[in-house]
Amino acid sequence: MSADSKYYPWLPFVTLLRKEILRFMRVSTQTLLTPIVTASLYLFVFGATLGDRLHVLPGFSYAQFVVPGLIIMGVINNTFANTSSSLFMSRYLGGIVDLLVTPVSPPQFIMAYTLAAMLRGLLVGTVVWLISTVFAALPWESPLLAVLMAVIASFLFAQFGLIAAIYAHNFDTLSMYSNFLILPLVYLGGVFYPISILPDPWGTFSYLNPLFYLIDGFRHAIIGVGDTSYLVAFGVSFGIATILFFWAAWLIGKGYRLRA
Repeated sequence: MSADSKYYPWLPFVTLLRKEILRFMRVSTQTLLTPIVTASLYLFVFGATLGDRLHVLPGFSYAQFVVPGLIIMGVINNTFANTSSSLFMSRYLGGIVDLLVTPVSPPQFIMAYTLAAMLRGLLVGTVVWLISTVFAALPWESPLLAVLMAVIASFLFAQFGLIAAIYAHNFDTLSMYSNFLILPLVYLGGVFYPISILPDPWGTFSYLNPLFYLIDGFRHAIIGVGDTSYLVAFGVSFGIATILFFWAAWLIGKGYRLRA
């Protein structure tokens, strides 16, 4: 252990966190601007063109309904992309070997990657919300709960990104997590429609979608209406986040597929 890490035990963690933040900031056109542009196109389609023409909830325009889902979708996608791409590239290029011999403990390792990814995801979500104010005014029924759910969602998908990066064999495998798992679950989780309007058995099946609870809990906190209670939405989301955290900690603590 170096003298610096002996007297400043948080120095390795801070250094790794700074490195991860600088990594996505250096390519901000790809990591921040591109998802914001994509979300803006969604907002234009569902806000400017359909916002006042469709109504899926009494008392709310379609734009007010769909905007919370688009915000949390931006948080989810970008948080996952940050941890999964960063850790996988470190494995692929061999840089993870140098990192593993540094005095960074597994919890510090996880939290450095997690906090950087959460920062990226929440930044994108915040900008999407700011842009959405052009198309719809949100009531923000419970702003603290909305922020809490966004934090839980970003933390959850930061852990999932770490796990995916460890298990992925190549870039194609990594992209499959986004294209064939996250994307369908997001779209089927009630981003564009309330599951209460679905006929059985599809409405019942939607309750088996873990992303439904993130989306519904976040929307419920913003507009005050949801398909499930706060207790259930936050309980399920927090429970999944906790399981994924311990799963990631176990894999990283063992060095599973991280060492050559």
